[in-house]
Amino acid sequence: MREDDYRPEQQSASGQPMVPSTPRDVVHIRIGSFILVFLVAVGAISVIAGIGWLAVVAGVAAVATIVDIVLAVRRQKERGSGEAG
Repeated sequence: MREDDYRPEQQSASGQPMVPSTPRDVVHIRIGSFILVFLVAVGAISVIAGIGWLAVVAGVAAVATIVDIVLAVRRQKERGSGEAG
């Protein structure tokens, strides 16, 4: 990060940090992380139980969830500046 790219974090009147994100991105990241934990647990249990097809389905769904989270994080970073979400 270059020195001229630095922008101090802004805070609202209540002292909460203001970040350039949209509520949609935040929801994708938070709910996606809960779904990811659930899918990892389902995948592990299905491997232990010997249900291979369920492990594959959980793996594919986990990859799709990871892609969604990565895209939401990239959208946040691309905003750069503007109104806080």
